[in-house]
Amino acid sequence: MQRSHKKPGNARLISGETTTENRGEADCVLERIRDVLPAIAERARDAEESRRLPAETVADLVSAGAFRMLQPERFGGLEGDPAQFYEVVREVSAVCGSTGWVLSVLGVHPWHVGLFPGEAQEEVWADGPDALICSSYAPIGRLRAVDGGCVLNGRWSFASGCDHANWALLGGLVVGDGGRPVDFLSVLVPRADFQVLDVWDPVGLRGTGSNDVVVDKAFVPDHRIVRNYDIAQLRGPGRAVNRGPLYAMPFGAVFTTAVAAPVVGVVAGSYAGYVSVMRDRVRLSLGGGRFVEDQGAQVAVARAASEIDAAVLQLDRNITELYDHAVRGAEIPAELRLRTRRDQVRATERAVGAIDLLFQSAGGNSLRRGNPVERAWRDAHAGSMHVANDAQRALALYGKGEFDLPVEDTLV
Repeated sequence: MQRSHKKPGNARLISGETTTENRGEADCVLERIRDVLPAIAERARDAEESRRLPAETVADLVSAGAFRMLQPERFGGLEGDPAQFYEVVREVSAVCGSTGWVLSVLGVHPWHVGLFPGEAQEEVWADGPDALICSSYAPIGRLRAVDGGCVLNGRWSFASGCDHANWALLGGLVVGDGGRPVDFLSVLVPRADFQVLDVWDPVGLRGTGSNDVVVDKAFVPDHRIVRNYDIAQLRGPGRAVNRGPLYAMPFGAVFTTAVAAPVVGVVAGSYAGYVSVMRDRVRLSLGGGRFVEDQGAQVAVARAASEIDAAVLQLDRNITELYDHAVRGAEIPAELRLRTRRDQVRATERAVGAIDLLFQSAGGNSLRRGNPVERAWRDAHAGSMHVANDAQRALALYGKGEFDLPVEDTLV
């Protein structure tokens, strides 16, 4: 049987309605991204060695409009179908995991800023639509109330792409009497108010520049502070000015999918490279012979391809259904929100399982740098360590929902 070879992970479901103009613009972003993929791939080694994305790569992503896909239209964004954004993320991740990760994380932040009060949005995009926003959401910061806002102090880790960022979204904690936490917040601070510490030196996603950021006694006005609980309850103050369906979607779906999509894209890209390289490989051990004639290799390829396809199909299905509910103005059921989190962490697990299969079946060659599997193996495992990819926690939330137990989590 002869058939054309297509890499897995290209499944695309029809999503909720968006304007023809914005859909066309998103297609143009994808076309422009595909034009620069070879250059991004060539810089992948440089990104690894520098431990941050090259300025040229960031400029390519900015020029393509990739960071503006989830940005409010009133500030120069596309404000379109989120599934199209994740498709772009997967394609970029397929050639460079670090670039795909930074695109996904920095690209989802304009959506979050769209949930802040209008005054905060006007500040972020006062100088144009291409402001870049990094984040570290762990509630490390300590806030002291003052007239008109708070004073913020703290040091946060894992702020991907912070070297290129104009603003930062940081997690803060309000402490009550006795030192007990009483509220969890997200705050916006400009580049002038935070310092970047060059500490990033991991085994995977090395090029993401996920350094530490430090804030020392910075004043944060009230309009640049939002309660995480309000965002989780779909009561973000930014909805007063951003009334489109994109901003009626849960943070627990939009953000967590942004840390699963790059992992899936990395593995899908590695799969394509693996199949291409292994077609011509001849074994030097186990009796020799062509690698492609080994049944174990054939089964490994089949299993890996199926896992990647399943990950993409479930991610797209859930984001599609969520967006469709938002377009129709329908209430988003708790069952769908929990299913989205379930499938998001399973997508990451599936991708990691697929790359493990390929890594193992490639034999000793997979240990050599430059092999199409080794960097993907490191990047996928590194991405799976993000707290939003913690399968045990997310799957337990789904199980609670199925058993009619109360579920309280801001990432649902």
